Amino acid sequence: MQKTVGMENRTKRWREQRWLLDSVIKTVGPEWDQGRLGGKGSRGGASGLASFRRAGAKMKKFDDIGPEFGREGQRRETIARDFEEQGRFVSAYENYFIASLLYASAQWPYFDINDEDLEWERRMIECYNKFIAHSPHPVERVDIPFKDAALSAFLHLPATPLENDNFPCVLHIGGMDGSKENMVALHGDSALKRGMAVLALDGPGQGETRNRGITISSDNFAEAAETVVNWLKKRTEIDGDRIVIRGSSFGTYYGTVAAAGLKDKIKGYCGTGVCQEPGCDTIFNTASPTFKVRFMFMAGYEDEDAFDVFRQEFDLRKVAKEISAPYMIVAGEADQLSPIHHTYELFELIDAPKRLVVYQDANHSMAHASSGELGEDRESLVYDWLRDRVDEKLVISEKVLVDSRGVMHPTPY
Repeated sequence: MQKTVGMENRTKRWREQRWLLDSVIKTVGPEWDQGRLGGKGSRGGASGLASFRRAGAKMKKFDDIGPEFGREGQRRETIARDFEEQGRFVSAYENYFIASLLYASAQWPYFDINDEDLEWERRMIECYNKFIAHSPHPVERVDIPFKDAALSAFLHLPATPLENDNFPCVLHIGGMDGSKENMVALHGDSALKRGMAVLALDGPGQGETRNRGITISSDNFAEAAETVVNWLKKRTEIDGDRIVIRGSSFGTYYGTVAAAGLKDKIKGYCGTGVCQEPGCDTIFNTASPTFKVRFMFMAGYEDEDAFDVFRQEFDLRKVAKEISAPYMIVAGEADQLSPIHHTYELFELIDAPKRLVVYQDANHSMAHASSGELGEDRESLVYDWLRDRVDEKLVISEKVLVDSRGVMHPTPY
């Protein structure tokens, strides 16, 4: 079994602040800095959210996170199996889906490849495969050859294609702690219901792909994205001339690199929750210590000093002028992981049609601020814009502030 150096030996802040993190979790639970329950649980509907909250209520320290998500995943898997044996296949696939989300979240706190991580991954794969078998829309597990291994992904279609029919496609790139399993919602997915297919990707350093030995670098997402887009163009179900990219969190870095490399091979890019600070100092040195140790694992680094040199390569200013497809970012004004002024500066360098939407006083997840609660729903904002791009509608270049009353204030670029 592959094994990396234990995370406790990697970063100074993790060693020094672990006790403090445990104290915070004991007080406020696992959402001490991000919406780990609501954001992921809601992908499984109200029932999925209830399961995530049930698991979260039992977490009193960091080491509880993986086992509690895993135990709740096992409970859901058992329920799903019982429904399947009774021939209640809708109830079965719903519970298999939720179980897979829980197992994916159970892997998050393991920042090395160990027996627990591999067991949760095995169960996640089995449950998602069961979901695929009974899914109400076509889903295919795919491996896309990349270097000496393969990128793991799911291809979701909004419906079974008719003869000579094909769909525009969203290439969905997640962040640092996401996985392809939670990129398409169980009910009423925003892309599928707008008639767009989704290629949910574990890119370099992410999910199953990381456990296959493919790590992340500052620029290899460009190569990975080009590989994926070329693969999509060969699929008969996909309209290869109408592909867009959706990025979330650190996916706003990966996706921007991808958009710069792909140029006019895509119709547009939209990212939410920014990670665009050159050198990523805030997320790695002042935010929760989990981020740095997680990304070191994703990048294959065990030495913190070497990683601090490596992270300086992450600078989107170097590729901004290469972006030619329409580009949109949706961000919180008070993003605690990437100060918003770095995104403002990046937009000044981009010559492509562009739109920046900023929610006043909102944080990285754009939750717990009245602008986010009263303003336009972000999923609708994002997917309407992406649908407009594949339909080649006119792009208005503008900067939009969503104020505390939810009112939009556009300013032309």
